[in-house]
Amino acid sequence: MQGKAALALAVLTRYDAAIIAAAGAIPPLVQLLGSGYLAVVQQMAAQALWNLTLNDDNKVTIAGSGAIPPLVQLLGSRSPAKVQHRAALALSSLARIANNAVTIAAAGAIPPLAQLLGSSSPANVQKAAAWALSALGDSSADIRAAIDAAEASANTLQQMKALGLD
Repeated sequence: MQGKAALALAVLTRYDAAIIAAAGAIPPLVQLLGSGYLAVVQQMAAQALWNLTLNDDNKVTIAGSGAIPPLVQLLGSRSPAKVQHRAALALSSLARIANNAVTIAAAGAIPPLAQLLGSSSPANVQKAAAWALSALGDSSADIRAAIDAAEASANTLQQMKALGLD
């Protein structure tokens, strides 16, 4: 049942994001990111949250609802590539708000995002990780330094060029 609900919200948020957010869908979606749920449920919840981030007000609400730590957890090697992809996309969009970027970096997102740039990750995951690191790096010099320290900066530039994103 939760999988069907998450799928429905993932579809609906593409068309009626403001209505879905106003109806209170964000906290339940954040809950569905948790480790107690099937990967497909986590994937659809991350997709729905990513769709909701198209609105800047929602970006603040999503971050305030505690979505960032579980999204960072979904970047890990225990998650399937589809889940990592959706989590990286959501974090990439959330990072466009400076306060969110600080929270994302503090939650430990930089090392797993840098790792996802590796050649063992599918191209769409690499691209989403590169976008997320780029968005984080744009937010502050301190975060750029953390990306450099993770040796992700050069990898990000190489991946962006390889994927035609430069």
